[in-house]
Amino acid sequence: MIYTNDYESPLGHMLLAGDELGLTGLWFTEGSRYMRLGLKKEAHRRETDYFDQTKEWLDIYFSGRDPGFFPKIHLVGSDFRNRVGEIMCEIPFGKTVTYGWIADQIAKERGIEQMSAQAVGGAVGHNPICIIVPCHRVVGANGSLTGYGGGILRKIALLKLEGHDMRQFMIPTKGTALHFSNCC
Repeated sequence: MIYTNDYESPLGHMLLAGDELGLTGLWFTEGSRYMRLGLKKEAHRRETDYFDQTKEWLDIYFSGRDPGFFPKIHLVGSDFRNRVGEIMCEIPFGKTVTYGWIADQIAKERGIEQMSAQAVGGAVGHNPICIIVPCHRVVGANGSLTGYGGGILRKIALLKLEGHDMRQFMIPTKGTALHFSNCC
């Protein structure tokens, strides 16, 4: 069974989704490229402990603080996408990493010389649990804010919320991320 719930964030309305094991989706409802990805039409609105945890986490996060815990999440996807999601969950509040850095971590784990940063970018871009699985903390090797499934504006807002000096980043002038005003 798939369940849904809602959250009003300072950056817009959000849809929460989950199953018996935990949170499986968190999207801004307007302009999200992959909103409802994997969410079945027969999902039912329901209150759950993990939705309560998620809302508490988001309240703390949007106050500008590190929540210091994770709500119960259930990564649903390929082994590769799930591993990229797990690595993103390890990125500390207020820090960023590059797609290449994540690719290097996976290459080391697999005992191979290299992993494609573009493959990592695809996994990051399809992240169904925005903010909590912090895809906004992944940037291009040159500091570019490209590759964000929902666009630049919310990525900038989330990075600013975490205290980043935005002068270290570059806003791309081309790319698909510019066509979406919302995250995830």
